Amino acid sequence: MSAGTGDRGGLFVDGADSGRQGRGKPDRGAVTGGGSVMFSHAPGVGGSPSAAAASGRPGAVGAGAPSVPRARPAPRPRPGGVPAGHLGAGRWGKIAQRIVPDDLQPEVLRLELTELGNAFRAYQRRPEPDLAVLAELHDRKARAFALWADVTDDASLREEAVRAEAAARTTREMNANRLGIEVDGGGPVVQRLLTRGQGAHARGVLEHVRVHAPLPGAEARLAVLMLSLRAARAGTGNVTGQDLSGWLQGDAERVLHNLVDVGWLCLPEGVDAADALDSRPEEPTQVTVPSLLPAETRPLAFGKVTRARLSGWAQRVVGDRKLRKKKACAATRLLAVYTAAHSRPDGRLGERAEGAECDGVGLDAVASFCGLRPEDITEHAALLVAAEWLAEADTAGGRLRGRLGERVLPLSGLL
Repeated sequence: MSAGTGDRGGLFVDGADSGRQGRGKPDRGAVTGGGSVMFSHAPGVGGSPSAAAASGRPGAVGAGAPSVPRARPAPRPRPGGVPAGHLGAGRWGKIAQRIVPDDLQPEVLRLELTELGNAFRAYQRRPEPDLAVLAELHDRKARAFALWADVTDDASLREEAVRAEAAARTTREMNANRLGIEVDGGGPVVQRLLTRGQGAHARGVLEHVRVHAPLPGAEARLAVLMLSLRAARAGTGNVTGQDLSGWLQGDAERVLHNLVDVGWLCLPEGVDAADALDSRPEEPTQVTVPSLLPAETRPLAFGKVTRARLSGWAQRVVGDRKLRKKKACAATRLLAVYTAAHSRPDGRLGERAEGAECDGVGLDAVASFCGLRPEDITEHAALLVAAEWLAEADTAGGRLRGRLGERVLPLSGLL
């Protein structure tokens, strides 16, 4: 069994109603009378967690050599009879295209298999996928099919159990990759603002700004970053005076005027920089970035959900409360954005280097993005440490090394 993505972005489950038969010798014999069966979920509607135990010699296994019971065909509906969807005592269940025999023993196994089939089908009807839930279903299936194989001495059931166990592991890895956490890692789970894919898009935006910013100063680069994220999809976006003054403080009007003068930014007819600074949330100013208008190729190619997420992420960084209290300038806040985007899930800066815990990021690239000289990075990194944005920082050897403070780990770009 495996998990994947359908053509509409929804998760599908391969194997919830499809099975594969295999041949092979069983590894173990049937469960004997001294065995005990435990499941983490008791049978019942809704799959609420509980424990159930059953012991006793399975009635499906005779005193002689074990035999493989044949799945019964689904009964035909009878007029006025009980609907086939009703699965009570004496009724058949179905999982992975296998009929669960209504006389399968122990009883707790039969009910668990029946409930699991229902649970997989219910999962497929969910409007949104939940990989943690899916992984738990695969775990339950692996345990149940392993016991079913023991009871019936059927090697194909054991193979199905192995596949379910692999599917559970793969699904957990998918979920960890999406959330940016270590599989089976210790410590609390950090709720990330970005997925790994969105983190990669964030670094793409930063590189675009580094290369294409029309003016060299840090204030202009910060404005270009934030306005590019607003206009990334259609080349246009809405801003308010509160946005602009929050990003650029007292430099907002001058920077906006300069960006219009060089042609990077267009304001609506009859609107100047001062008017844009006066705009309120109920009547924002629509700005246009000509270089981002739709064409044959889009320089920032991502969807509207990612655009909104990246814009919110950058706003969280630039508007960080402790950075504001320290009166961090535009260059320091750009450095905060860069370090967040280029950090691993544990907060360390840069890709993991072979033979070293972390090799950091090059000072030349950082300085170019922030509108600084490489030798100036040390001063601004120290300001980030003082604001608890970075827990530590070192600029020796032409590289910025360090790690994000614990409070900003949710903003990591998940390298």
